[in-house]
Amino acid sequence: MDEAGLGAKFAVMRPFLDERAWRVYLGTEANALGYGGIAAVARAAGVSETTVAAGAEQARDPEALAVLAPGRSRRPGAGRPRAEERQGGLREELDGLLEEGRRGDPVSAVTWNILSLRDIARQLALRGFGVSKDTVARLMHEDGYSLLGMAKVLEGRQHEDRDLQFGNINAEIARAAGDGEPAISVDGKKKEQLGPRGRAGRSWRRTGDRVKVLSHDFPDPGGVTICPYGIYDIAANRGHVPVGASHDTAAFAVAAIRRWWQDEGSLRYPRASRLLVACDAGGANDWRSHLWKDQLAVLAAETGLRVEVMHFPPGTSKWNKIEHRLFCHITRTWSARPLMTADDAVAGIAATVTAQGLKCTAARDDRDYPTGLKVPPARVKELEDRHLDRSAFHGEWNYAFLPVPRPGTPEPEPGPRRPARVPAQTLNHPALTGMDPAALTALAATLENQHGARREQLSYAARARRHGTGERRNAVPGGGKPSARTRLTLTDYLLALRLRDHLNLPTQAIACLLGIDRATVSHCAGDAARYLAAARTAPAAAPPPASPPGTPAELLAYAAANGIPLTIPENGQAMPERFRTRKTRPSTTHPKQPTK
Repeated sequence: MDEAGLGAKFAVMRPFLDERAWRVYLGTEANALGYGGIAAVARAAGVSETTVAAGAEQARDPEALAVLAPGRSRRPGAGRPRAEERQGGLREELDGLLEEGRRGDPVSAVTWNILSLRDIARQLALRGFGVSKDTVARLMHEDGYSLLGMAKVLEGRQHEDRDLQFGNINAEIARAAGDGEPAISVDGKKKEQLGPRGRAGRSWRRTGDRVKVLSHDFPDPGGVTICPYGIYDIAANRGHVPVGASHDTAAFAVAAIRRWWQDEGSLRYPRASRLLVACDAGGANDWRSHLWKDQLAVLAAETGLRVEVMHFPPGTSKWNKIEHRLFCHITRTWSARPLMTADDAVAGIAATVTAQGLKCTAARDDRDYPTGLKVPPARVKELEDRHLDRSAFHGEWNYAFLPVPRPGTPEPEPGPRRPARVPAQTLNHPALTGMDPAALTALAATLENQHGARREQLSYAARARRHGTGERRNAVPGGGKPSARTRLTLTDYLLALRLRDHLNLPTQAIACLLGIDRATVSHCAGDAARYLAAARTAPAAAPPPASPPGTPAELLAYAAANGIPLTIPENGQAMPERFRTRKTRPSTTHPKQPTK
């Protein structure tokens, strides 16, 4: 027999036969050769004699071929046993090991694990099971595990009226398109720092000619950051993006809308009477921003348009049309190229086009937009009363600005003015208090802690009375109404005490000078005396005058003689005609010396 000829024939037939047909074909050749044919065919084909003998047996018995199911080359059970069959309890041990590092929803059909395949195989080897990482991967796939990345689909807490607001926005956009009115989607794009900084994406370049950029993206305090703000005309499929270099504020956002209207909107919609603005709930166009509303009110008055604003619910900004109709294409245009200057960014935006017909315009806005601007409360009230027209459904998200404000309401009558009084710097004079002005001010600062504790005590007692705890009005010694003394400073307390002790003025006269009630004078002077006693403080003070003033006229003459511009204020507190004569009080600033 010619084994070389058999080998050539076998080499031609092998690529066209599967394992089963190849085995049977070799067996038929061996049967045809007769005795010694199995060994000769095995040598010529380069296979084992066992394979040729099995094929010869199957060729002699056609019924043996019917035992194999279609598509199978071997009998069931043939081949090497699987690891879980050779090692009982392997799958159970693997499940227990995976449970220690399992992540995800316990009731989900697909879970994952933080251990690597090699770590799992190593842990199983320590527990007496010898398996490879490939076997571990097969078992995990059979149990529902797979390699998964994170999916950014969670939105956090969802508002109950989220879907209703989406429906309202879509309906208003369709209404505006049907009426030929402009409807725009606005938002601020991510800030970009200029310079040789890497960007995602690839571009066609000659081999080896890579664009060299910085190896890190750390912020540069001295660098320039641009703030693109986009306006997308939904019906016209046109984008307009002013690029600022200052701050992404509400004033910048409204300035971008104003520029779009002047350059494009007014030309595209010459008969427009309304402007619909769909925007996010945060950022420069935050629905809580007073500056955003103030600037939109100015825009409505300038353009004569009814500016209607509709905010997407918080946490749903990715459904804003500008995100997937404009910004994503600008990012694609900017990919794989560093933004060296603001002009590069503007040129990239202007070059953004799509097969669906999107075209963009861009411009630089080099004006300064400072942060921290506050709208006065009076202006906020005016916006609510005259400019804003809020919707009945979530008026905080859906509102409009009138081109012509509503008539204003008449100004309310001015309330009662605070009672007039003599200024503290006038009363703080050595001739009236017997103390140096700086010393009295320093003394007030020293006693401030005691004064604060006292006021807190009075406030607590007042709260207890308001909440009906049954506490008596005079539960705090010298309580009274704490609100009567809230506009007095600790310096006024000391002035009341010193005017009483130094000039022997009655409480009614002091009340007229300070513009308070006479009972309040008594409380203030008493508190000041208690503060001094508790602090054990005895500042230097001059002795009282030999003949203190006895009438208002004498008080004014005494002040004029000492160069004090004192006048008696008209505040409803009557100055007594004569100061009653009484014994001079012992000075609280000169403690009595102990007797020997």
